[in-house]
Amino acid sequence: MRPNDEGSQSEAPARRGLHPQLRLILGLHVPAIALGLGNGIGLPVLPELTKLYGVSIVQASWVFVVLLLGTLVASLPPGMLIDRIGRRWILLAGPVVVALSSLLIAKAAVSGSFSELLVYRFIAGVGTQMWMQSRITVIADTGAVQQRGKQVTQMFGVQSIGALSGPLIGGFAAVAWGLWSPFLIHAGLTLLSIIPTYFVVKESAPAARRAAEAAVEGSRWALLLRKPIPTVFSIQFLTNVTRGAVFEGGVILLYPSYVYGLDPAELGVLRSAMAVGTVPIMFSTGFVMDRFGRKYIVVPGLLLTSLSMASVSVTAFAGLSLSWFIASFVFVHLSMGVISGNMQTLGTDVAPPQARGLFFGMSRLVAQGGSTASPTSFGLLSGTLGFGAAFVLLAATAFAAAMVVAFFLEETLRKPDKTAVDR
Repeated sequence: MRPNDEGSQSEAPARRGLHPQLRLILGLHVPAIALGLGNGIGLPVLPELTKLYGVSIVQASWVFVVLLLGTLVASLPPGMLIDRIGRRWILLAGPVVVALSSLLIAKAAVSGSFSELLVYRFIAGVGTQMWMQSRITVIADTGAVQQRGKQVTQMFGVQSIGALSGPLIGGFAAVAWGLWSPFLIHAGLTLLSIIPTYFVVKESAPAARRAAEAAVEGSRWALLLRKPIPTVFSIQFLTNVTRGAVFEGGVILLYPSYVYGLDPAELGVLRSAMAVGTVPIMFSTGFVMDRFGRKYIVVPGLLLTSLSMASVSVTAFAGLSLSWFIASFVFVHLSMGVISGNMQTLGTDVAPPQARGLFFGMSRLVAQGGSTASPTSFGLLSGTLGFGAAFVLLAATAFAAAMVVAFFLEETLRKPDKTAVDR
């Protein structure tokens, strides 16, 4: 995490003496794996937990909706706090809130109610949002323009290691020890993961700079209307309607649980196996975006994602076997690997330097609005028109996002002027 052209060396967010890549790993990658694990470890368990409460699939989808509602409600406040009190304390507080929510969910799995589970999932969403906003703001503060694609996609890659290995751990832990155990494991790992962050990450926006930014409060809001920020926000919303069903909402696991009767261990194996293909894709896309431009990855990735969701809808409409669904499931995850980190890379490109916290707060509000709409619309459509119609919607939003990027967004990567460098 080295400072970008807009910052000074004194603003670097890490202690001297450590290699920059090691600081990045200890300060941001380790908690990313733990937070990703939290997103994944409960996914194969939650459908089984909702069955114990005796709720329908439409009601069960609310365990994913409320998590996203938590991230939605918590979008703007952390962004504004990041600009006021700094990035570091929000970066540390977020995982603590997530760990607390996991402890409470473990309790609800033993002697709680469905309503309690929903409240604790909401709290988890709040903590997750706090951490997500502070980490991307630190990257925007410190990462060079032509390194942001790699840094953001690496972040998503290591987080996906946790998210995609989590179901395997959670599924087998639930079968071996009970539905409460995955959440207890996650709480402990999350608390441990922020210890290195405390020691290696320093504040990336010193108090003097934050005071200067706060002095122009009114104009900071106006900055969010500058081109191409509204276009980027619309792309983030549409993309996250589709992504929310897989990585954030997790409702794509409700379908095989209710239709094919897969248990938590089977769902865990299915989800975790996706890490073999998706994580390498995530790491490689950042290099392409930094070398050639963002649109070279974003447009093809969104089109592939649309096509993959359409393939899942075919399995639902035609009532195909589990083997056909698994093939489409693999296609979905490989396509999602291509677009993971793309939206936040676009955000770091266009974020106004004097209002980064506010920008990322609004960006996450828009993105989480899309993610929250995903399981909500999925539950309503699957309950009224069937699963096929629900997956058609997810395919349509990805296709719409691809068209906006292709025809309405100029390339956001600004490469250095070679003639100026030669002089």
